[in-house]
Amino acid sequence: MKGVEAIAKAICAGTDRQYTVPGYPVTELGELTRAKMVINEKTALEYALGDSLAGKRAAVIIKNVGVNACADPLLQASAQGLIGGVLLVVGDDPEAKGSQTAQDSRYYGELAEIPVIEPDSMTCYTGVEAALQASELFSRVAMLRLTPPLLDSDASGTVVPRKDRKGRLSDRSWTMNGRVTASEALYRTMFAWSDASALNRWDEEPLGVGPAPGRSRIITANPLPARAAELHEVHEIGRPFVRDHRGVMPPDPQEGPESRDGRGFYKTFCKECPFKPLLDLLKTRDLRLICDAGCSIFGMTPPYEMGIASYGMGSSIAVAARSTQVALIGDYALLHSGLNALIDVYEKRLPLLCVVLKNHCTALTGAQPAFDPVPYLAWADPVICRAEDERRLREVIRHPDAPLTVVVEAECPKGARHETVEC
Repeated sequence: MKGVEAIAKAICAGTDRQYTVPGYPVTELGELTRAKMVINEKTALEYALGDSLAGKRAAVIIKNVGVNACADPLLQASAQGLIGGVLLVVGDDPEAKGSQTAQDSRYYGELAEIPVIEPDSMTCYTGVEAALQASELFSRVAMLRLTPPLLDSDASGTVVPRKDRKGRLSDRSWTMNGRVTASEALYRTMFAWSDASALNRWDEEPLGVGPAPGRSRIITANPLPARAAELHEVHEIGRPFVRDHRGVMPPDPQEGPESRDGRGFYKTFCKECPFKPLLDLLKTRDLRLICDAGCSIFGMTPPYEMGIASYGMGSSIAVAARSTQVALIGDYALLHSGLNALIDVYEKRLPLLCVVLKNHCTALTGAQPAFDPVPYLAWADPVICRAEDERRLREVIRHPDAPLTVVVEAECPKGARHETVEC
């Protein structure tokens, strides 16, 4: 059996949903798993994060440059956390045979502080399940790095039973700084996980990484096991990632995660915010939200606390479509990087209430002017209503059985400031 077939069987056995954006060298892998095609890589990862919040495991199959497109939610997920395992399956093309670049995706493992597994022909099955378990253990996306030599090789082994764990979302009482601190604390424990992994095999020189030749072999490519520093001749496919990262130490311990109570305050909407009737209605109807970047993120803090998670700019739409079915997003965030997801949601006819706060500015970052989103949404036939029209809001704010976009219009009071509330 070829490596691509073994990986496909392992993915199908270990995950509940699969998404793909085709491209060399993983087009065939997407076909073998019958993964759903998605409009772009960012949206695919956001769907997978939504599945995770719903307790499902999901795989996203993309090529190396596709990781660039989903970098924002990938990095955000490490601090925000997740529930079900999310596997980012990345096809690297070191010789640029079918790509515009020979980008090595393992560097994203270091940047996002995520586990990276690079299987060889003997660990196709065990590597996939180990990556999913690591995703749940460390509450972040896990990467499976694949290259043509592995996909074209003869693989051994059989499908291993899946052993679902349960990740966790970051504590709502933590500040953003606290979430990052907690995420790094988990990353430190990942080094011991790599050291103890039975996927790695130790003998003597040379050291092979993934499918590269060697007597000793590393499968957990990030973080590297400490024993890698003892071997000097390294064979790997792509850039010298392992060679240059041998001996890298875990981040230094920090004080416990900062909480809002410990900091002494939190911020919320402006006292005069015209969108408060909308927020009150959402809370009264006990709707669970996926919040976006910008003012909508205050849906996660007191006094509302309806937001389940937030994975960055433009992310709420696709995440919500696979989880809570309610997205709260600002006009700027929608146009910045949310439109692709909304298009895909409508094309797939996924039930989603997308509530757009139209205030003509980027209020959280200085009230710079923003484009009117309505001309860009004509194809979606959005419902447009004023924030003060509470009767109309009561009619349209509901769980839909198909995609529904509601644009709520208001003007931010001049000179208004987000309220700072002492704890």
